[in-house]
Amino acid sequence: MTMKLVSVVLVLLALLLDSGMSLVLPMDCSDIINNDNTRPSGVYTIYPIGSTSAVQVYCDMDSLGGRWTVFQRRMDGSVNFYRPWYDYKTGFGFAVGEYWLGLETLSHLTLRKKYELLVDMEDFEGGKVFARYSSFSVQPEASGFTLHVSGFTDGGAGDSLGHHNGQKFSTYDKDQDSSTGNCARTYLGAFWYNVCHHTNPNGVYLWGADSTIFAIGVDWSSWKGYDYSLKSISMKIRPVQ
Repeated sequence: MTMKLVSVVLVLLALLLDSGMSLVLPMDCSDIINNDNTRPSGVYTIYPIGSTSAVQVYCDMDSLGGRWTVFQRRMDGSVNFYRPWYDYKTGFGFAVGEYWLGLETLSHLTLRKKYELLVDMEDFEGGKVFARYSSFSVQPEASGFTLHVSGFTDGGAGDSLGHHNGQKFSTYDKDQDSSTGNCARTYLGAFWYNVCHHTNPNGVYLWGADSTIFAIGVDWSSWKGYDYSLKSISMKIRPVQ
């Protein structure tokens, strides 16, 4: 950014302050639609911890009343999810397609507000189901980004995530709990593994049913079992009203 552009931005901010207006930066997708309820689903910029934390996310403004901030999305296999700790900590991919928002951002968000979780998924035959949880949070890195999830409501998918409640996050280069038996390497993914998993949303993107791919694909075992890799899955949060 040039000095001239910086000066223009500072002048505009000063004018806003002098006019008594406040510059409101959305912390999540709920803030975006609260400011303008005509906003459609799509990519928006949010600021989880203030003006220096801008990050792009996909906002789902349609599912079950909308206002959902998507933090994980698989849809076509275009992004490699077999990644190290640092990538899962900071985020990767593209909000317009497949991406992971980042554990640091998730932790910041869920420590500042109370959130619920929606997991939408689709198989290759056109079937669509969901799982919903009334409480979702991720603890800071000092605790291993421990997951807390509860309050399951079935939308046809069954409860595969409840098994992972209370677990630390693991990647192939940082398996934090010896009891998991290094699941991140065994199942070629990264998640809150718990001896080992009932769901593997960050696993290898494959194509439907295949008995040779047991538990390494993008699976949700209570719906399609361990040898079926889903066409799409997205995990999204919104503040509890």
